[in-house]
Amino acid sequence: MLLTYQFKLNPTPEQVVIIETWGELLRRHWNYALGERLDWLRRTRSQIDRCSLVSEPIGRIPDKPDYYTQASNLKETKELFPDYKNIYADCQQQNLIRLDKAWKRWLIPDKKGKRGGKPRFKKRGDISSFTFPRVNSPKAGAHLIGNTLKLSNIGEIEVILHRPIPEGFEIKQATILSKADGWYCSFSLEDKTVPELLPIDEIKTATGIDVGLEKFLTTADGESIEVPQYYRKAQSTLARQQRKLARKINGSKNYKKQAKKVAITHLHVARQRKEFHYQVAHWLVNSYDLIVFENLNIRGLARTRLAKSILDVAWGAFLQTMEAVAVRRGKHTVGVDPRGTSINCSSCAERVEKTLAKREHSCSCGLVIDRDWNSALNLLKRGSVGLPTPVCGGLDSSQPVKQKVSYVNLSVGRYIACN
Repeated sequence: MLLTYQFKLNPTPEQVVIIETWGELLRRHWNYALGERLDWLRRTRSQIDRCSLVSEPIGRIPDKPDYYTQASNLKETKELFPDYKNIYADCQQQNLIRLDKAWKRWLIPDKKGKRGGKPRFKKRGDISSFTFPRVNSPKAGAHLIGNTLKLSNIGEIEVILHRPIPEGFEIKQATILSKADGWYCSFSLEDKTVPELLPIDEIKTATGIDVGLEKFLTTADGESIEVPQYYRKAQSTLARQQRKLARKINGSKNYKKQAKKVAITHLHVARQRKEFHYQVAHWLVNSYDLIVFENLNIRGLARTRLAKSILDVAWGAFLQTMEAVAVRRGKHTVGVDPRGTSINCSSCAERVEKTLAKREHSCSCGLVIDRDWNSALNLLKRGSVGLPTPVCGGLDSSQPVKQKVSYVNLSVGRYIACN
């Protein structure tokens, strides 16, 4: 299993100039390599036995470019443009590997028949990262010794190790990247101590989670977590900063300073959201052996009028984080079809039609509970079919009383249940 640890760097002004120069040269090489591929695709768009209604190629059609042909041309690139000799060779190859992966995602569909977007030409400053694929090996371009990162042709850079790298982890690669508040290095660590998944017959606790916009999620135990709304709370600050940016002359020093302030505000919101996701994920994995969630079409939901709120809670990023944390702990996660979970009664399975505005589930069998809680119970039942798991939730359907949801407050490093 690969883990990523990210640390802040403290480069000198001279090293910053070198790093930014590398990024600009790699951006130009990306654009040239992408142009080669698009030119070949345009020239071969028609079959040899018919003519195109749009255009016809003139001159000799070049051979099909791929990673191997473009990587073999790096030697010629360095002869024509000597500046590329200063860039570590592995970084240039990794730049072409990124392009090759993006190209294949666009042309070759995955198992579900979906394809990625068309690779784009990069504007100045778009490529703000490059990768050293080998670290601490004899022929590596990056060596981490204590809190010093030695990079080929760049020099020694101080690394702010805010947490130690665990013993027994092997550093596979290092990526230098730029953010709004400085330069960082992401180390990919191989963890060979990942525990095996908990055997099915040893699952003792299970729950279903229903995500939403009124409550971030509700478990089958009736516990809910409030939506933090980090972006909504930062909107007034962002609006003020962006108004100041609109008054600056584009390209001036004041414009760049103000643009950095806007970027730092966005970065702060993203970090708040990520920290919140990890807190919730660890709380769930510590509490349950099996977590059942709903497979939502988040991309489709993000096209509705609730797009801002949906993107603010970032369900997709949270589910990916939760699954990664569960694998690291040896716990189980199951995604199920969410259709009908909020309509069907979790007690008698009767269909109870309700609008989105109605937040309470009231069935003829006497069950009156929160709508999201009812959905979480249905998700748990669907995900635990065929598994010897206990029915969790603490809901006694024999007592037709109104059940209320209890909220969970996530404090720093602690999880306190509040009734």
